[in-house]
Amino acid sequence: MGGDVLVDFWAPWCRPCETVSPIVEALAAERPALRVRALDVEAHPAAAARHAVLSLPTLILFRDGVEVHRLTGAPSKRKVHDALSPHLPPR
Repeated sequence: MGGDVLVDFWAPWCRPCETVSPIVEALAAERPALRVRALDVEAHPAAAARHAVLSLPTLILFRDGVEVHRLTGAPSKRKVHDALSPHLPPR
């Protein structure tokens, strides 16, 4: 499966993750070609380890399975858009 995929690495106990989740959902709605997935690191620790996710929340943008950009912490909506826009095709 190729193309752009944004993975939101989160955990149920992570309060900053609750802040980022609506931002990610809005981005998914604005860019229908972007596949967005949420991955609970407690349920899938091997996937988090494989991608060296050391802090939450972490957003990783993959293109054709290769990481092209990573954001950690609870960035603002503007910061998420500014960071990811150069890596995504125009709307």
